[in-house]
Amino acid sequence: MKIEKIRDAYQNFDKTISLLQTELGTSYLDALIESGDNLLDNGHVMVENERPTLAVKKQLEEYYERILKAALSNEELRQVLQFALVKANQYDRIQANHQMTPDAIGFLVAYLIEHITDKSQTEKILDIAVGTGNLLTTIYNHLAQNGYEKLKLYGVDNDDTLLAIAGMSSQLQGITAQFYHQDAVTDLVIPKMDMVVSDLPVGYYPQDKNVENFETKAQKGHSYAHHLLIEQALLQLKPGGYAFFLVPRGLFESEEAKGLLKVIQKQGHFQGLLNLPVELFSSQKSQKALLLLQRRGGGAKQAAPVLLGEIPSFKEARAFSTFIQQVDDWIVKNIKN
Repeated sequence: MKIEKIRDAYQNFDKTISLLQTELGTSYLDALIESGDNLLDNGHVMVENERPTLAVKKQLEEYYERILKAALSNEELRQVLQFALVKANQYDRIQANHQMTPDAIGFLVAYLIEHITDKSQTEKILDIAVGTGNLLTTIYNHLAQNGYEKLKLYGVDNDDTLLAIAGMSSQLQGITAQFYHQDAVTDLVIPKMDMVVSDLPVGYYPQDKNVENFETKAQKGHSYAHHLLIEQALLQLKPGGYAFFLVPRGLFESEEAKGLLKVIQKQGHFQGLLNLPVELFSSQKSQKALLLLQRRGGGAKQAAPVLLGEIPSFKEARAFSTFIQQVDDWIVKNIKN
């Protein structure tokens, strides 16, 4: 993978977005979706109400031709889209719960999945709060390159704009995925999953009537959305299936966490909790951890000890290498044994 190739493709893609943003009078994010759809159509520019003009249409087609000639791989295309989405965050001030999961976290989750799960038995993967799909496709590309041949992706989100990006992104990368525009707390219309991965939105869930049957609902006031989604995801897993969640660092420090722990112990096994490097987050409040759960049944057993710790900075090569070896040893003794 050549960074120059990705950089040149991104610069051309960014120029198409800027042209469309000006011509159509839209947000950067909407222009990004429009440009991605044009690229999916082999660089054919959609014209509506004489916009974009013929002159701009010609410019756009020249940029698309350059991108297509670059013959980017799936992972290179994903990174081009990622750079564009980073710029969208800056331009459109996308709220924190809708921003992308950093690539480094996606690679780490993919590494853990590869070492913990069985390739032959891992098929259906769900992101229950899929957003732009960056975490899901990052994981897919890594697993597909390492022998996972039967993967089928599913994503749920209640934001149609983000789902449009996820759909466009997966199609550009040649990835087959099914996305559902719905509130993930309501009844899901998807099959049982072998695995759930998600960077969970943090905050209160406003529709109290929808959570009456949830064991993680608050006794008073609104319930935590991330608690509800963890419960929903566990119920959506096949026996023995795994869930990898990005959660707030202080997940189990609140009073409501007692109900969450009760559900986890009832429906699954609490296998691990790793604090992510602080360098990945802009503030102490936004810092997250990686939560590893497994659904009961299917030969699953409680790990002893639970995998707990601090993930060192990715910049500290020796410390991070030691950490990975410790995780590998834990997997061999507690999961694979």
